[in-house]
Amino acid sequence: MRRALPRSARRIPFANIARAVLGNTYELSLVICGDTLARRMNAEHRKKTYKPNVLSFPISKTDGEIFLNVRKAEREARLFGVSEDQRLALLFVHGCFHLKGLAHGRIMEGHEARVLRRFGYTWHGEHTQA
Repeated sequence: MRRALPRSARRIPFANIARAVLGNTYELSLVICGDTLARRMNAEHRKKTYKPNVLSFPISKTDGEIFLNVRKAEREARLFGVSEDQRLALLFVHGCFHLKGLAHGRIMEGHEARVLRRFGYTWHGEHTQA
């Protein structure tokens, strides 16, 4: 059964953010999911048992897929004291940079902060895993 996107997810300019990070020719599939699918994908593809907030799967240099767990993002937004759309935007940007080949660290965080600011989100230095 498919449900409507959470209101906060409907406000995020996913396509524009993806183009800003990945370029105009990148083919991106975005799956908005909950805990069950995120955990199953994490177990199947990464052999991890926890519920991730975002998963990125590069398919080729110009094609990839992101699974964005909105339920986990909602919980983390409360935990970090930020809005749900702020949290979802950060996780989506984070996933895009993983598709681009960046690893966790200060360089990735700097790029994330610049992209978030460009689209009107503030950077709070939140962790991407909670």
